[in-house]
Amino acid sequence: MIKHLIFLSIGLLTSLPSLAQERPLKIAKLKYNGGGDWYANKTSLPNLIAFCNRHLGTNIAPEEEVVEPGSPEIFSYPFIHMTGHGNVVFSPSEAQNLRKYLISGGFLHIDDNYGMDKFIRPELKKIFPELELVELPFNHPIYRQKFIFTNGLPKVHEHDGKPPQGFGLIYEGRLVVFYSYECDLGNGWEDQIIYNDPEEVRQKALQMGANILMYAFTQN
Repeated sequence: MIKHLIFLSIGLLTSLPSLAQERPLKIAKLKYNGGGDWYANKTSLPNLIAFCNRHLGTNIAPEEEVVEPGSPEIFSYPFIHMTGHGNVVFSPSEAQNLRKYLISGGFLHIDDNYGMDKFIRPELKKIFPELELVELPFNHPIYRQKFIFTNGLPKVHEHDGKPPQGFGLIYEGRLVVFYSYECDLGNGWEDQIIYNDPEEVRQKALQMGANILMYAFTQN
């Protein structure tokens, strides 16, 4: 039986027996400062949630919440998604709160919507100055959950034509941040009419998104 984690009010985690709880689990999008469009891809998370509820048997609330990096409410969500094209700025107190959240058992997925990379890397250093982003090997468990991705992240949009890369921050042996770069997963989760992506590409993006959520909910 798949397990998932929810936060207690003190910021620690406890396991529940099933992803399909009576009370829906909530996930959130990160509303950060700096002027970047944190609100991008409005249909992406609802579509991913619906896909996970259908294919993984999860019971996730159909609409994502919105949370700020410095808010104590962040500890209410086992999974935070972050996206955008532009600038990102974390204040010292926000970076400290994010660090506490991630060390306590939280998980942050960052999806570069094209143009975020040069901004997010120095901000991650504020959270974990002692850690370096490392590219995850294709045999990492995040690529081998419900769906198998033998070549790592799928490519959704071309942008610079570079291969997609999945980077991680690993704290005391646990992956706490997964950063999808040159991939554009969130665009692949959006309604098909928005980007007119082939359905095969959309399904691959949704499957990879489901893997990320499943990994975040079940990792030790």
